[in-house]
Amino acid sequence: MQSRFRSDRRLTVRMGLTLFLLGLLYVGFIAALIVLLKSWVLVAVLIGALFVAQFWFCDRIAMFAMRGRVVERAEYPGLHAVVDRLCAIADLPKPVVAVSEMDMPNAFATGRSADHAVVCVTTGLLRRLEPAELEGVLAHELSHVRHKDVAVITIASFLGVIAGLIVRFAFYSQVFGGGRRDQNTAAVLAAVLGVSAAVYAISFLLIRALSRYRELAADRAAALLTGRPSALAAALTKVSGEIARIPTKDLRTAQAFNAFYFTPATGREPGIERFFATHPSLEERLAQLGRISAELGEAATPGGTTPGTGASGKAG
Repeated sequence: MQSRFRSDRRLTVRMGLTLFLLGLLYVGFIAALIVLLKSWVLVAVLIGALFVAQFWFCDRIAMFAMRGRVVERAEYPGLHAVVDRLCAIADLPKPVVAVSEMDMPNAFATGRSADHAVVCVTTGLLRRLEPAELEGVLAHELSHVRHKDVAVITIASFLGVIAGLIVRFAFYSQVFGGGRRDQNTAAVLAAVLGVSAAVYAISFLLIRALSRYRELAADRAAALLTGRPSALAAALTKVSGEIARIPTKDLRTAQAFNAFYFTPATGREPGIERFFATHPSLEERLAQLGRISAELGEAATPGGTTPGTGASGKAG
């Protein structure tokens, strides 16, 4: 079967540029820490261990945080069938399929490569979407895996995670001498905090810019992969509306993983903070899908639910 997947050169260029700029920042950050802490061994061990932990266990960390569990075909045959079909037409190895027992309708993909990827959907998403809409969401998540931007975001976010951890560590630990700090130690602490805060801010902005573009790229790829951009648009509208009804306190845990979600768990469209958002606005995403729909000459209404089946495909 010929693959329907279309690569996105602009996304590839943006990912390369982001990694290059973050690489320069990474080198400068390590050099500054070595100078300030006067121990290249300590810095190398700390950063190396954390990088390995995040890169190799990012899928497990995300699954644990979002209460996801791997599901087999016997339990969710419909879900597996959709993933199988999309992977076949995208020429993509089948990822691990997981379900999170959360009412918040959402989905995410994670993993260090296409051969070690996980696609997870929430039970809230499965209950609310029609089969064509679910297919659009899964195509979006699989496009992230096919584009390799899941791995890039994982690597890119590492530097910000390290800088953030150092800021918190400096504030709450006694490593720097606690109440017995002398002036030199206090100066080193202030310098470490300053460098870490600056690195965090720069990496934050670079990652957010890449994240917004990669969502548009995944929407485009999913629309072309399924041939039904209107179904993806319907899913976006429905999921965004449902999330807006969920109390903010119930979304707080999920917000840490917004960069990986199909739709951010913000509960509302951002105002001025949209410049720092992980996703483009709903209007921008729908406008793009509308243009693709017109180009494909697609009918306005996607296919509905097959009689006797639900979007989840869960064995009953």
